[in-house]
Amino acid sequence: MYKRKHLINDLKENDKIEDIFVVKIKKGISPYVNGYYFHLLLSDHTGKTIDYKYWGDDNEEKIKEIYNSIKPDSVVLVQGKVQLHGGKLQISTNPPDTIRVLKEWEYDPEDFIMPPRRDLEEMVRELHDYVESIQNPEVKRLLTHIFIENKDILEKFKVHPGAIEIHHNWKGGLLQHTLEVAKFCDTAKKMFEDLDRDILIAGALLHDIGKLDEIKTTTRIKGTITGQLQGHIALGFHMLSNIVKKLGINEEISNKILHIILSHHGWQSFGSPKEPMFPEAMVVYYADEMSSKIAELIEFKKSSLESTEDDFMYNKRHRRNIYLK
Repeated sequence: MYKRKHLINDLKENDKIEDIFVVKIKKGISPYVNGYYFHLLLSDHTGKTIDYKYWGDDNEEKIKEIYNSIKPDSVVLVQGKVQLHGGKLQISTNPPDTIRVLKEWEYDPEDFIMPPRRDLEEMVRELHDYVESIQNPEVKRLLTHIFIENKDILEKFKVHPGAIEIHHNWKGGLLQHTLEVAKFCDTAKKMFEDLDRDILIAGALLHDIGKLDEIKTTTRIKGTITGQLQGHIALGFHMLSNIVKKLGINEEISNKILHIILSHHGWQSFGSPKEPMFPEAMVVYYADEMSSKIAELIEFKKSSLESTEDDFMYNKRHRRNIYLK
């Protein structure tokens, strides 16, 4: 069984490697002066990617055979060298070095999805405690149906990642993120007594329910076709709309929770179909922001400290330096 040796972030120019990666994208075969080459985008369990090029000879059929053996999400064993091209690192393979698709028994799938950061069963108990703490019988009936009675949803929710790359992109990440949002909402309730805690907690627990259908885990975390076309806000709204109708949940409660799903990205420019129109919806939006942004910067800091001794590292997403000490 082959084991992953290095993270993509750890690769340096002129490294000679023999390691395993997941194929994220195939980019086709092209001619060059000495024959034919093909181009892939490879990834590892962190979601980071690196360009890969196989430089073959003039035997086009042979190059096509190698290329066609590789599928998106294939796990490949790559021999090659890390080189700098256009200011970016890429892996290049020049025969006799090779690239080969591994059989399922030749690698451990756990090498390609980051493990949970918290105990999964402990988080499930915490989720159930939140459901049990609800006072409004209609809200409690809704949450009990989804998170306790529906074993399929619960089992999927327990292990599902929270995102493909930016934050909580590990096994159990969706549940961890959801609980963090609920805790921020509880803190807000302690500061502002007029908030409706039951609506707050319901919104927190359900705001990202659409991610169950938006992303999936194979040999990597990836978007589903439906997820790419519709997004988790639309998917979550559709899922919950069907459930509240089936259960006959009170219209006022249904409308508020559905609005929280539609508005939890805050502003239309951030992808929200609606912007928060009552206090509890605003709290869920900011709680979601707190959980995701803090987790993102913590992960960025950890990965940066593994690759540099500098005091600062530039974060492209936020377009500023992040202090690492």
